[in-house]
Amino acid sequence: MKTYTYTAIVPNQSKKLQVFSFCAPAKEILEFAQIDRIGRDEDGTLKGFQRPQVARHINEIREYLAKDEAVLPNSIVVAFTGGVKLIREKGKKSAQLTIDNSKSARAFVVDGQQRLTALQGLPNKNFEVFVSGILCSNEDELRKQFILINNTKPLPKSLIYELLPTVDGLPHRLSSRATAAALVERLNYDEESSLHGQIYQHTNPLGIIKDTVLQKVIMDSLSDGALREVSRLKNGKDMQFDLLSSYFGSVQEVFKDEWQGHKPKSSRLVHSVGIISMGFVMEHLYVKSQMVDKPSFKKSLRKLQDKCAWTDGYWKFGENNVRPWNGLQFVPRDYLELSSYLIRQLKSK
Repeated sequence: MKTYTYTAIVPNQSKKLQVFSFCAPAKEILEFAQIDRIGRDEDGTLKGFQRPQVARHINEIREYLAKDEAVLPNSIVVAFTGGVKLIREKGKKSAQLTIDNSKSARAFVVDGQQRLTALQGLPNKNFEVFVSGILCSNEDELRKQFILINNTKPLPKSLIYELLPTVDGLPHRLSSRATAAALVERLNYDEESSLHGQIYQHTNPLGIIKDTVLQKVIMDSLSDGALREVSRLKNGKDMQFDLLSSYFGSVQEVFKDEWQGHKPKSSRLVHSVGIISMGFVMEHLYVKSQMVDKPSFKKSLRKLQDKCAWTDGYWKFGENNVRPWNGLQFVPRDYLELSSYLIRQLKSK
């Protein structure tokens, strides 16, 4: 076991969480704290929370820090779940901080991972940085602090949303999306799902369908649609999964040539505008006949086969409203117009 001792400043803040600040060489921070990058275990379980390295950004920081006049006033934020001892004299803001890096000690970089990684590439420079420490009761609390701290900065929203199902006690504006994020996660990693491996997430960069777009489909349906209705049934969460998997499995089979092997640029079916519009079609079919099974979905969707221009041709929305196949974008005007057109075609047959 190796220990590190620093003089820390202990402000009067939260009654629940202990916070403190100190100064340490970057080399030592990397010895007692981990940069826990987000990923998945073999069984699909989410692990870690930090976004992948951004090589260009790191190199830019490193080039600057290599200069003699370089300064870094921004703090690195490190969250601890153990291995920290603060000895504070009564009435004083300063304290002696002792950190050990034994197996029981857990310390993770919550903010500043790119800066710290850049410093890692300068081993011969004894560069000291400010550290803001947070002592958390467990790793669930640590993840929560990561989300709350980074949500005010330009961290990718999709990364935040992918973490939401693992955290409780968040503000409503975040927790309201957690159900949708958990369902998208299951659709992406459950081998029984028709969308298995096809959804783009930080832990699945090879996916095609944007996770945030599918979350929007789910959130709208949970608010006042099919998913809200089936959630009231026995095994509601499983029913929601089965409904979405059956429906998008039907979409893939009916429009096989427009789905398989395509990316958003080559097919508007797998583009965000197509996914949202087909979400409205699912709602229409459910409301019309409580449709939830694959054969019924496929029978209805076949009515649209010769009316769509997913990969070529033109969308004929009206006599004076003809749009090229790739002219539709992910904006409300376009996906609402496309949704209305598809539902009209279903009603006309």
